[in-house]
Order: sequence, then structure tokens, then C-alpha cells
Amino acid sequence: MSSSFNVSVFLTGLTLSLSLIMAIGAQNTHVLRQGLRREHVAAVVAVCALLDMALMTLGVSGLAASLGEYPRALDALGFVGALVLVVYGAQALRRALQPSTLQAAHGGAPVSAGRMVAQTLSLSLLNPHVYLDTVILVGAVGAKQPAGSQVAFLLGAGSASALWFVALGYGARVLTPLFAKPIAWRMLDLLVTAMMWTIAAGLVQRSLHL
Repeated sequence: MSSSFNVSVFLTGLTLSLSLIMAIGAQNTHVLRQGLRREHVAAVVAVCALLDMALMTLGVSGLAASLGEYPRALDALGFVGALVLVVYGAQALRRALQPSTLQAAHGGAPVSAGRMVAQTLSLSLLNPHVYLDTVILVGAVGAKQPAGSQVAFLLGAGSASALWFVALGYGARVLTPLFAKPIAWRMLDLLVTAMMWTIAAGLVQRSLHL
């Protein structure tokens, strides 16, 4: 196992995680709403980031361990992951052509920290896409990284998730006017498309051993 930290693999994890998480959705709206209300922001951010990290670790370590002795199966999974990234990139491109906005209501009665954690967990875990994105997709890309570099990949992916939720939760009052502009989401989705398709191309190359 290599003792050096693979910066390239770290950046792959970082960009993949960011490209998956930077989209309008229930979880982002929930974090933004709590940021605007300044209510249990730390708890919400921590739950979202730690849950992402746990699921991504499960995916990368589980797939790497279970398929490590079956390189052809791992290559096939790499192709599947690349295909999913291409489809996700196409969806982001379509969103860029018809941009939406991210809005979060300020109202609502205050709730306890425990109830807010439970709401955040249910909102995240009951979304089937979270498992496809973190366990399967991130797991497939992470398992295809060079031997000994999975930790760097997970650090990159986890850092992206943590940075995004911290920025969204604590920067809500600053970011909301930006997120309310369709042009901002158009540029963001174009960036997401480029990142996803670039990672997909690299995944295909590794699966073909080019």
C-alpha cells in the first residue's frame, strides 16, 4: 500500500461528491431553510455530512473488498458508474437549459434539536437516490482508484460534502439571493455536467486499462 497521499485521487473524490450534491433537492432546501432560521444549524449540517461520509465509506470499502478479487466485475461496475455519470451529466445539462431556483420558507414553529435530527435523517435516508449516489456510484468510482488510494478518495468526497453543507447552512443568508437567480443555477449545472463527464471518461479509461 502506498504511503504517499494521492492528490489527484483526492480531487477526483472532491469533484465527484460536489457534482452529485450541488443540485436543487429536498435535502439542500432543508439545510438552507434551517440556515435562514438559524435553528439547529450545526446539528443539521453534521448529520448530513457525517451520513454522506458513512455511506460513501460503506460503498467504497465494501465494493473494493467484495470485488477486489474479481477485476472483471470491478471493471463492469466501473462502466456502469460511468454510464450513470453520463446520464446525470445529461440531466444537469437539461436543467441548465431550463434553470430553476432554490427557495426556502422562513416560517414554521421551532422544534427541538432531537426532532430536527430525526427529520434530517428521515429526509436523507428515505430518499432512494442517496444510496445510488453514495453507496453505489461513489463506491464504484472509489473502488476503481489505484490500490492504496481509497482513503484519499474518501477524504476528498467527504470534504466536499462537509464544505457544501457548511456553506449552505451557515451562508444561507448570503447565498439565498444567488440561488434565487436562474443564471446561477445554469452556470452551476454546466459546471456539474463538465465534472461528471470528465470523471466518467476517466472511469472508462481505468476500466479499459488504457
